[in-house]
Amino acid sequence: MRQITEQYVTSIAPNPAAVKNAKKISSSGGFVRLYASADDTFYMGECTGSGSSNYTTSADFADPAKPVYRCSCPSRQFPCKHSLALLFEMAAQKKFAPCEVPEDILQKRKKLEAKAEKATAKTEEADPAAPKAPPKVNKAARTKKLKKQLEGLDMTQELVNGLLNTGLGAMGGNSSSSYRDLAKQLGDYYLPGPQAYLNELVLEMEAFRKDADTVHYTRAAGILARLRALLTKSRAYLNGKLESGDVGDDGSELYEALGGVWKLDQLQALGLKKENAQIMQLAFNIYYDEARREYIDTGWWADLETGEVSVTCNYRPVKAVKYVKQDDTVFELARVPILTYYPGGLNRRIRWEAAEFVPVTGEHLAQLRAKAATELSGIVKAAKNELKNALSPDKIATLVRFRRIGKNEAGYVLEDPAGHTVLLDNMPGSEDTARRLSMLPDKNALENQVLLGAFYYDRARQRVCMQPYSIVTEQDVVRLMY
Repeated sequence: MRQITEQYVTSIAPNPAAVKNAKKISSSGGFVRLYASADDTFYMGECTGSGSSNYTTSADFADPAKPVYRCSCPSRQFPCKHSLALLFEMAAQKKFAPCEVPEDILQKRKKLEAKAEKATAKTEEADPAAPKAPPKVNKAARTKKLKKQLEGLDMTQELVNGLLNTGLGAMGGNSSSSYRDLAKQLGDYYLPGPQAYLNELVLEMEAFRKDADTVHYTRAAGILARLRALLTKSRAYLNGKLESGDVGDDGSELYEALGGVWKLDQLQALGLKKENAQIMQLAFNIYYDEARREYIDTGWWADLETGEVSVTCNYRPVKAVKYVKQDDTVFELARVPILTYYPGGLNRRIRWEAAEFVPVTGEHLAQLRAKAATELSGIVKAAKNELKNALSPDKIATLVRFRRIGKNEAGYVLEDPAGHTVLLDNMPGSEDTARRLSMLPDKNALENQVLLGAFYYDRARQRVCMQPYSIVTEQDVVRLMY
């Protein structure tokens, strides 16, 4: 029988309520008949429902990366609770009677295959070696948008120049409302990126006025520096595109930093993709970005072939949170036919349309462990160079092999096989993962293992530290951030 886990079923569910209802159907004996094909590609069940007749639901795994779920019920949710319940029956290893794949399913498979072959043939006829053509761009509309963005950048630059001349103290008192109003206006100039920085600035200075903690002032100064760098680089970038007349997509990180939203076909047309990737999630967390007013579900993934660490980000704005499904921790290995990357340096963001999830084995763990860096010196240098970029993320995650993790007067310290060390601590505002090192039941996890950790610059200590996310052993992944 095909291996299905409850975690996988939960991951494809449209919402938590569908999972709850599906479990109820499965546990209460809602299925009166269960069938499975001999080739393990087709599963079907007959389930009682609210209607006068039973519902027929099926799961077709002809393409394991893109399973097709069908049900005769009238629900508009996809997959519906009956489809999810069928998967829970599979996860529970219930007994499925043998059956042939129904003729209507075979016909539907043929139609899907014909559609895929037609699309492939069309691509090959054009030029099999040529990259996919980028989506067409409305040049006039894009030019108008770029000019509007430049107007907004000029307006923001005046504000930044004023703060640099008078100091951040100018944001005190009643002036906060005027800065908030300006931040709202930036939305009319297609600049949600600078808008978010300005909102962060206001929030930090308001916090500073409340408790006089200099940490807020220091953070505000850092945000102002990032905003200034974004304005400088963005103005040069936009002016260059307007002068050259090439207003199309070019893979610049500034596109998203200015608030642009990438589509998968845009990124793939730029060559930002990898075929047949195998990736494993090693850490996961959810945090609330008050400046952007959205929840961000973040997963940290490692590529088994290269060891590259990438991230998935699922953005859930407060005003639409009930319509956007929350991501969750993934414990299986993801086999992704086409993995798409966003522009960036280290820890690029990734997305995909379809994937097959399989249990993680010792062989997978060994393959991943072999890709970890064996010396801190090289990866610390690379992280420092990335952190120096004002527009880069404020943390850089990587895999490193360590001889031991111990504790001294400063806290936990990681020592690599060459004897080099780095202090392990929590990045300000993050989860207390360092403390969880003391809670590990098996202390062997602190010797001769591989750590996924994030480098960050500790302003108080004036040094680069590392926050531990997870430990990859020969048998398992010990998550400190999950």
